[in-house]
Amino acid sequence: MTDTTRWKATVHVRGLAPAVTTATIHDAFIPFGEIVDISLPKNEKPDSTDPHRGFAYVEYEDEEDAKEAIDNMDQSELFGRVIRVSAAKIPKSAKEGLGSKTAVWEQEGWLAENAVSEEDRLAATAPDDPMQGLEGLDVAGPKPQ
Repeated sequence: MTDTTRWKATVHVRGLAPAVTTATIHDAFIPFGEIVDISLPKNEKPDSTDPHRGFAYVEYEDEEDAKEAIDNMDQSELFGRVIRVSAAKIPKSAKEGLGSKTAVWEQEGWLAENAVSEEDRLAATAPDDPMQGLEGLDVAGPKPQ
């Protein structure tokens, strides 16, 4: 399964109570299809007492199962809290885009989109001849009638 296909078959669940575990999520979401993986990110702050960050990713075997879970579980109640279930977004690459640590003009995608050939650059910077089109004039000033 490709990464894009995997993300299409993954749902994002937010608004989870601290008492929710991966087993709880599995039991709540298994009726909609075969679950491949459940990710419940841990809180990384050292002073936090919460067991997780309040959201989870549920990856299904099939994209249709994920859509079914979204339709049935969005705005439902789990452990006394209303949860929000939506399609997971494909994460942006850490090496591309505005969030990266590489200058945008050094990124391959930006260069391919915005690079200009040396010939085009010289043509754009060459000044137009201000005397162009005046070859036929013999006398300065308005044309005699």
